[in-house]
This record gives sequence, structure tokens and C-alpha cells, in this order.
Amino acid sequence: MIIGGVAAGMSAAARLRRLDGNAHITVIERSGNISFANCGLPYHVGGVIEQREALLLQSPQAIKARFDIDVFVGTEATAINREAHTVTVREVSTGATRELPYDKLVLAPGASPVHPPLPGIERALGLRNVEDVDAIVAAVPAARSAVVIGGGFIGVEMAENLVHRGLQVSLVEATAQVMAPLDPEMVAPVHAILRENGVDLRLGVAVTSIGEGEVTLADGSTLPGDLVIAAIGVKPESGLAKEAGLELNERGGIVVDETFHTSDPDVFAVGDAVVKRDALDGSATLVPLAQTANLQGRRVADVIAGRDVQDRPVLGTAIVGIFGLQVASTGWNEKRLVVAGRKHRIIHTHPAQHAGYYPGAQQMALKLLVDAETDEILGAQGVGPDGVDKRIDVIATAMTGGLAASDLAELELAYAPQFGSAKDPVNMLGFVAENLATGLSRNIQWHELAAAQEAGATLLDVRTPDEYEAGRIPGAVLLPVDELRDRIDELPEGELVVHCAVGIRAHIAAQILAAAGRPGVRNLDGGYKTWIAGTGQ
Repeated sequence: MIIGGVAAGMSAAARLRRLDGNAHITVIERSGNISFANCGLPYHVGGVIEQREALLLQSPQAIKARFDIDVFVGTEATAINREAHTVTVREVSTGATRELPYDKLVLAPGASPVHPPLPGIERALGLRNVEDVDAIVAAVPAARSAVVIGGGFIGVEMAENLVHRGLQVSLVEATAQVMAPLDPEMVAPVHAILRENGVDLRLGVAVTSIGEGEVTLADGSTLPGDLVIAAIGVKPESGLAKEAGLELNERGGIVVDETFHTSDPDVFAVGDAVVKRDALDGSATLVPLAQTANLQGRRVADVIAGRDVQDRPVLGTAIVGIFGLQVASTGWNEKRLVVAGRKHRIIHTHPAQHAGYYPGAQQMALKLLVDAETDEILGAQGVGPDGVDKRIDVIATAMTGGLAASDLAELELAYAPQFGSAKDPVNMLGFVAENLATGLSRNIQWHELAAAQEAGATLLDVRTPDEYEAGRIPGAVLLPVDELRDRIDELPEGELVVHCAVGIRAHIAAQILAAAGRPGVRNLDGGYKTWIAGTGQ
């Protein structure tokens, strides 16, 4: 028996049938639909996915006909009797209950939206299943304004799609930024594009109450909200497991071993509700992502069928689209590395997604985080209009394969001018990583610059005079890179930090200075563009 009929649950059911043609397989699903495209739900709200039926990937009847699997929708599992090997189920529409037997039980209940105990929270709509999206779609025509509470993946997707529907949209996030996996300088373009598209973005302030047509914030301000969406986050749907006495961790995740066994040998668990292993340090983590849920469903079926497989650790690779901007990440961010006290190097680049001479080239921002001692890739982030997805996917693949950051320089990647560059942005990250690892280059981060200047370092701007006049870092001295060889004598003694727009010309300048007897020059990583994004100036 499988409890939960979406990503992990239906993957387990279908895979198990392919491996065992004789097993009696039953799926219990509380909502009225199975195998629906929950990642597509916000886009139906916005009208991007016009037909509701496009979200419904399978029906109980089709699953029965093709796989001979019994699927009961609108049916809630209410209790597990582990000794008797039975599950009590209740028909949602009638309340009728019955007990069903199992030999092996798979829990795939997913995660549910967090609804904090705020006054009026009952008016806020969540987004977990097709019934939820139906409720939102039904409410939109009568609404002129909407407040989205929470700036995670679902929150920003809902904000965008409600803008597409013509609503006045406010997005409230209690922390200082949306998209927590991103570091501050990487999230700046996300904040900008939300505001450019009319979203009233409120950061660093919490919601205190929800009224009939407005939302009140902790700073005393109010926002118009005919429609309120709660996208604060999700929590494991582990109540059934808890009542059955199965082991949970402190955050409510179902604890499983590497073969998905819970604390009961005949009960397995997969998907968003289970505790996973972090790929970098092996720690327990909760990662509610569809790809991992689908893979775990497949793997638990393998285990039940007697195949020798194990769960894999997670990197947390994810991507979201926001008003045409691709925002992706994998592994750890800088904030987490700092908290963990792990020594690391940081690399920022701002390449075009394909050859600059080919029409349509657009700049993106990439950030690579590297172990300072081993050259291990610890994480990456990318933001840009195009090409971010494949670069983060390549880096996530490299991390899974155990490649070092310098090894990225050696990757043989497909190239034609409309798709990439002869030196792909991923290769360029590898070149920079190699230079840092071998000591050829030294860099300094945007948030370290002010302290270096206060300690006496001279900041040398090697851009052109026009660039300097258009915007400059306070205290910077202009000396264009093409004039540097002839004017080195003008430079003061002491530490030098060089910068250009994105870091390439500054690297050349640092090498010129080193050859002239000024070693130890540091390059402002990512240049003026990264400094602007990080400081907001």
C-alpha cells in the first residue's frame, strides 16, 4: 500500500508494477487527483497553462487500465496499525471508514503549507493541490488586489502570475530578501525585476493580521488584499507517521535509512516528508523538491522488489523563473558556509549566455563557492535572462561526479555561437578557480572592500574614464588598464586592490602590476557590477 498519489507515491507504484507483475498495489490519495503537475499550479493561476486538464497527468482509471493498480482518490489514511498491518481509511465525501491490509507500506504524504496562527489566517489560501488552485482561480475575478505572504519559490511564482492576471500585488517577506538559497548580491536582480513589474515588495517585515480586505504588517502599515496567498513555506506531512509511533526528527521529518526504511521494517517513507542527507556534510536536511521525490519513489520500489540500491544525498538544485529571469542554485550558499565556519573561496563572473557577437547575447551573474583547502565545489548560484539553467546543471553534475573547481576548466562542452562561447561560462569559472588555487590570482569580496580601504589599501579603478564618471566606488583612483604600464610610478606604496566592471580587466591589471614588482595585488571579485548588487549603491 502507498499513501500519497503524487510525485513520490505514483513513481513508486508505477515502478513497482514494472518490477513485479503480480503484486497487489493500492494507492490512497486524500485529494481528488493523482499525478498532477503541482509545480505547474501557479502557472494555471496566471493563465500561462490555460487548460486545467493539462495539470492532470494521469487518472485512477488510466492507472488501473495500464498498470492494474487500485487507486482510491478522495480517501484519507487516518491511522496505521503496525501490529495488525492495516491502515484505516476514510472517504472524504461520506466519512465512511474501513481497514485495508498491507504487507509493505510506503508513506509518501508530501509537505503541507505553513499557516502561522495569525488573526484572519483562515482567509489565506494555500497552494498544494488542484483543489487549492481551483479555489484561487475562482477568487481572482472578484479581486483587484492580492497579498502574497512569503518570498520563497512558490511565493515569487504566485506574485508573478497574479500580476499576469492584472491584480495589484504585494509580496511580504519577513527576512531581508526573497529566495533564501541566494546570497544578497545575487538576489538583487530578483528584487529589481519584481519591483519593475509592479510588485510592492515588503522585506524585513512580518504580517501581524489579515482583515477582510487588507493585511496589516508589523510596522503598522496595511496592504490592500482582496486575495491573500500564504506561501510562507512547507512542513512535512508527518502526522500519520507520528501517531503510528514512527521516528521523526526535531523538524517533523520522517526518519529513514539509506533504503527508505522507517523505524518499522515494513514501513517505508519517501518524498517531501522524509529527512534526507546533505551531499556536502551528510547532515540531516529537508529538501522538498519534485526531482528528488520522483527518484525516491522509483528507488523505494527497487528496494521492495529486492534490488540493491540506496538513496542518494541531495544538493538542493533548484530553479525558478521570475518575469523572464532565470534564478538557480545548487549546494550551499555563502551564508551557510560562514555559519558552518568552513573555509571557502568565492568566484563571481558576469558572462553572456552565448557568444557576444551573436545576436541576442545577454549578461548573467554566476557565483561559485569552493573549498579553500581541497578545491571541492561547494555550491553555485546563477541569475540571468537565459542560459543559467544549463550552467547550474553542469555544475551540479560536476559536484555529483566529484570534480574539483579547477576541473571545470577541462570540461568539453558543446559550442556554437548561438548556444555558448568557445570558453563556456562554466570553463571560465574553472579558469578563475585554477588561478586562485595556484596563487596566480588573489581576490577580495565586495563585502570585504570597505574594511580593506579603512586599513589603508588603495582601490585602483582600471575602467575607462566614461565608466568611472557614470558610477564609481568611493575612494577609487582611476587608472585605465591600457595606461597602467606607463603610469605605474604614479601609484602609492602599500596594498593595492584593483577593479573593473566584472573582473577581467582587473585580472590583467594585477598581472601587469605583479610583473612590475607589485605582487599581492587583490582583484575585487566580480568587479563593480557585483559591488553595486551587494551594496545597493
